[in-house]
Amino acid sequence: MVETLEIPSPADFHVHLRQGPMSELVTPHVALGGIDLAYVMPNLTPPLTSAQQTVDYMAQLRAIAPHTRFLGTMYLSPSITPDEIRRASAAGIRGVKSYPRGVTTNSDGGIEDYEVYFPVFEAMQECGMVLNLHGEIPSDTDKGVCVLNAEPLFLAHLEKIHAHFPQLRIVLEHATTRAAVECVKRCGDTVACTITAHHLQLTVDDWAGKPLHFCKPVAKMPDDRAALREVIREGHPRFFLGSDSAPHPLAAKYPSPASRNDSTDELMLNCGCAAGVYTSPILLPLCATLLESFGALDQLAAFVSEHGRRFYNEPAEPGRVVRLRRATPQDAPVPAAYVHSSSTDKRDGDPSKLQVSPFFAGRHLGWVLA
Repeated sequence: MVETLEIPSPADFHVHLRQGPMSELVTPHVALGGIDLAYVMPNLTPPLTSAQQTVDYMAQLRAIAPHTRFLGTMYLSPSITPDEIRRASAAGIRGVKSYPRGVTTNSDGGIEDYEVYFPVFEAMQECGMVLNLHGEIPSDTDKGVCVLNAEPLFLAHLEKIHAHFPQLRIVLEHATTRAAVECVKRCGDTVACTITAHHLQLTVDDWAGKPLHFCKPVAKMPDDRAALREVIREGHPRFFLGSDSAPHPLAAKYPSPASRNDSTDELMLNCGCAAGVYTSPILLPLCATLLESFGALDQLAAFVSEHGRRFYNEPAEPGRVVRLRRATPQDAPVPAAYVHSSSTDKRDGDPSKLQVSPFFAGRHLGWVLA
């Protein structure tokens, strides 16, 4: 039995690091989880819709965690023009993230029509920037669209964009279905796909009624989870880690209607929990634990480093290796929560400390950082 592992410069190609006190709390957790490089999402408040905003945000993250490498993205919006793409590329910004309107956290300004952005995609193709797609369409009960089929119904958009811009590098983010895996495989070398750690573990039954496991896109059927595991086990070079680690205060995951000032009608509409699973502080040991559980431990380095770095043209740092060892009974379980040292959770006036609960809270992992 393997007792130690060495991973060359692990990279997370989809992570949320927020703003203000929350960013102060979670940004150091990238390194705590064994990750050297973080590809950071732009859905802040307000979102990052210019090159300068993104450059400034990357500087803020570096000030918090100077030993982690951060790659920035912009939020696709009408303010992004081909000229702004060229400015962003010159500034080292690596991608543009597309959010369909209203499908996830801070996506109210998301897009509804991809064709209007074809000039932007053309500029991105010329500059070598990556288009990152949140692969869902908005729920619409009149059209039969809900969280369980929103991803398969989105795939036609991916195929259309790829057909018009065959040299544009595209990443379908956090895929959750067998249909998505098969679609990405069909598209060819310029289309890749991120897979989260939590979607390798969860199915519908694991998040229904369980706020800490609720995310967007939601985990799907056992066969969909099997497809994600299979493509990692086979070592497909265009599927790699993007954790979609998304921290929310506990007050947002377990909202308390009694502490809000909304009317009764507003409470009925707005009392749902925030969408996001938080994995950053345990990410590399979690990936090792999960991949071993379905017979893919030999693919760990490829999944968490080699495939993503190759697609993004980001070679591993020479000599930079992160070591894991098999856990023992003496190793502590995953903490119940990570707590900010001084800030408060102001969502509903609760004076308690800002705290975030991670995936696998209270459980033991099979691997730990050496």
